[in-house]
Amino acid sequence: MAGATAVDAALADRLLAAALASGGDHAELFFEYRRSLHLALEDGRVRSVGAGVDAGVGIRVVADGAVGFAYAESFEPAAMLLAARTASRIAHARGVARPGRRARQHVVRGPARPPAPRPASGVDAPAAEFAAVLRRVDAAARAASPAIVRVEASLAAVHRELLVAVSGGPMLHDVQPLLRLSAVAVAERGGRREAGSAGGGGRFGLEYFAQRRPEALGEEAARIALVNLDARAAPAGTLPVVLAPGDAGIWLHEAVGHGLEADFIRKRTSNYSGRAGVVASERVTLIDDPGVPGGRGSIAVDDEGVVPGPHLLIDRGVLRGQLHDRLSAAAAGLPPGGSGRRQSFRDAPLPRMTNTWLAAGDDDPADILRSVKLGVYAVRFSGGQVNIAAGDFVFALTEGYLIEDGRLTAPLRGVNLIGNGPAALAAVSMVGHDLRMSEGTWTCTKDGQNVPVGVGMPTVKIDRLTIGGTALPGAGP
Repeated sequence: MAGATAVDAALADRLLAAALASGGDHAELFFEYRRSLHLALEDGRVRSVGAGVDAGVGIRVVADGAVGFAYAESFEPAAMLLAARTASRIAHARGVARPGRRARQHVVRGPARPPAPRPASGVDAPAAEFAAVLRRVDAAARAASPAIVRVEASLAAVHRELLVAVSGGPMLHDVQPLLRLSAVAVAERGGRREAGSAGGGGRFGLEYFAQRRPEALGEEAARIALVNLDARAAPAGTLPVVLAPGDAGIWLHEAVGHGLEADFIRKRTSNYSGRAGVVASERVTLIDDPGVPGGRGSIAVDDEGVVPGPHLLIDRGVLRGQLHDRLSAAAAGLPPGGSGRRQSFRDAPLPRMTNTWLAAGDDDPADILRSVKLGVYAVRFSGGQVNIAAGDFVFALTEGYLIEDGRLTAPLRGVNLIGNGPAALAAVSMVGHDLRMSEGTWTCTKDGQNVPVGVGMPTVKIDRLTIGGTALPGAGP
């Protein structure tokens, strides 16, 4: 593990022994080494360059249901041993003392398993190479139209290595590169300005650009800005909504996925708490899969040292599963679920999504559009608000269109989708065969921790959602 060559099974065993010296049910060591490089371009000029290295270990001890957590911002044995003892003291201070209780076996079984082959990250590339990519984005956006008056672009690369050792279990190693390219274009006409944005990347290094031209993202940002110049006021009322494939999957992630994270269900702060059986239309199958090739949320090892697999959450409308970390799985009497994720070694893991998507159906996307007399076609989303306990949501669109007599007509501005996640899933009447994973640069925030996630969606028709707009249905611009 780069930057932590002194970490081996013997040292891990010594740290676990210190963590469990006073007894306990479980101890876990999360070693992390992270390098990053970021470059931002504004109107053809480099605005900022940033690079960083971060490394350390987070240590968690579970004793009689109480949890102690501490971290060290160093791989020095003395600092790590202090963190292990501190985590132990915290756990036992919070728990019920049981004198004479023996610690469970803490020996690490076997050497670290090597990670699956991964592409090289982009953090070792010269900053000039990053700048060249961004200038291609800038030039393509400006070439799209004389109306483009401003362009911003940024490129970030992260090289993350993790090593996780758990009491009585194997020591696992993974390498998780991450690349993010973002572009924003501003168009102006008649004194009115509108912006468009586009992004791409995933678990790649700079080889990503062998399959995705940087120019394509600049052109896409410019296209959306120009479309928004012609947008008219959105209708208000309850209408059918068709979700476009790909990016619209972020709606599913926020409005439904969080409610299926087991800590919310366990605390009864999820709309799905206490529910079983049919929770959605029979056309809905929802999956969280950490193994999507290149997916932004893809991982080979979770942040608790569990090798994850795909999770079937909803199967043809029937609730089948939840996303568990070690603590929630233990409370439910289940094996670890492989969904424990954390922002860094300074944070304790939580049940989190990875790549969440709605399975493809059998409907032709063209037939889905033709089935709508008057409605909204939702392509791209920006921020939103979700009440996980109730399932209620409000989402704003950055790209949307009016559907009239089965055809896309005018682009819309000021579109807000308002509804309830489980109710919206129950109102799904058509699902296309065109499943697409988003290339968006989505980052999920939970309890103050940010982790990269992927989303996906085929074309989906929801029979009724409330549209928060400023025009009456059927009104002109």
